[in-house]
Amino acid sequence: MSFGLEIDGSGHLTPSLVHAVEAACAEAERAGLLAVSVAAAPDDTRTYADVALVSKWERALRRLERLPATTVSVASGAVGGIALDTLLATDYRIVTPDTRLEISPDGAAAWPGMALYRLVQQTGIAPIRRTVLLGHPLTAAKAMALGLVDEITDAPLAALAVATAAAGLRSGRELAIRRRLMHDATTTSFEEALGAHLAACDRMLRQTSSDSGASR
Repeated sequence: MSFGLEIDGSGHLTPSLVHAVEAACAEAERAGLLAVSVAAAPDDTRTYADVALVSKWERALRRLERLPATTVSVASGAVGGIALDTLLATDYRIVTPDTRLEISPDGAAAWPGMALYRLVQQTGIAPIRRTVLLGHPLTAAKAMALGLVDEITDAPLAALAVATAAAGLRSGRELAIRRRLMHDATTTSFEEALGAHLAACDRMLRQTSSDSGASR
């Protein structure tokens, strides 16, 4: 299976890269699936981009996070900068044993993206504190233990084929709703999230009733 999006973390953030993410998202909305390759980390974050471009990049990643399609990423080696941003925005993450997640090169300023936010949101503060504050890379095994990656393998393409085959069994619309409910649980109060959960419950009951009537 070919990758619908490939992100090189050693490169600079550019308008064309933002467009590539948006184009991949548009295609995934039609196909119901997106395979993503991420690799490498920046040598120097200080020459990357201005705030306006970073804002466009984050909007593109937010679209990736909220797709009505399953996103599966494959990572290897050092993963940082825009590659780490992208990895953390995907649903299922496959890595090779040599993978390590890096916040920034030694002595460099923090990459001005939302990777820190996503790392803390997905793991909590304590497990990720040394990585965020001291720059300690996360090995594949540690990332797996923290739930940041889902599979470690020496055969990532084979694992990708299995994961994408399983992903094809899921409905895009229902997947988008489940993803929204999951994210709501970490960002909103119970009372605020209840309405969306009840709406999802109503949709499920209506669908069940419709399917039952059709089978009679």
